[in-house]
Amino acid sequence: MDDATRTFERLRPRLLSIASRMLGSTTEAEVVVRDAYLRWREAGPATEHKAEAWLITIITRLCVNRLRRLNREGQTFGESRLLERLVLDSSATPEQMHERADDLSVALLALLERLPPEARTAVLLGELFEVNYEEVAQTIGKNEVECRQLVHEAKAQLRDGRPRYAPSRGTHFRLLSSFAEALASGDFAALKMMLSDDAELTGDGSGKVPSFGKPLQGGPRIAQLFFAGSLRYGSALSIELAVINGQWGLLLLIDGAMESAQSHEIDGERIVAIHVQRNPANLIRLAAAPLC
Repeated sequence: MDDATRTFERLRPRLLSIASRMLGSTTEAEVVVRDAYLRWREAGPATEHKAEAWLITIITRLCVNRLRRLNREGQTFGESRLLERLVLDSSATPEQMHERADDLSVALLALLERLPPEARTAVLLGELFEVNYEEVAQTIGKNEVECRQLVHEAKAQLRDGRPRYAPSRGTHFRLLSSFAEALASGDFAALKMMLSDDAELTGDGSGKVPSFGKPLQGGPRIAQLFFAGSLRYGSALSIELAVINGQWGLLLLIDGAMESAQSHEIDGERIVAIHVQRNPANLIRLAAAPLC
């Protein structure tokens, strides 16, 4: 392995983390990182003394271009491209899992997805990765004052969209345990009671399996959907609680094969949102990971 490759491999985790959070997908992030590596090799030794800054700039520009293309094609992450944000991690310490839950919660990612590409880039780089604002401004093609204003407005938008009440992990666990029990037993009344009236269900099949093109609105409708699934599969349905992105979630299995992974947002008393991952490629990775 030559020096250029060693330098890139040293920085790869940081680059992959930036790309994953910008794109909402580890698969797409890996494609971007590979593209960045090719550009890095083509650039030659002249860039090695400023490797990290150069590569972060390339990664973010590639991601912004990718996001702009998706926007032109009418695709939005918030509706049907939840992709691979659901990641089981049994190796993390409790402190790391708590930190990731605050940093990479599904709720936060969903909010970030509603920001324009430049605003998302500025927030992630300037606030999360602590990249110099002068470099952030150069990356998104704005001056530093404009960049700081963009971040200020984006952070206000994120604060307005985040739940005011952050339930404890114990509360989250107890509510999901009850929800899983109601789903397994086909208790429609209990399912309905545990969902807020304005609850929202979103899903991702990435075009490979049937899923929801648009969010399903309303607790009673969502309860009816889960109840119908419980009746349909009967004893073939099994449910496991697992840590997903630092927070408790549910894995649904049909005859032992994983059908979906679900992440839930709660207001402390009821479930207000459910995010369902059904992309088979993602589920294979989830199934292969040891459960917490």
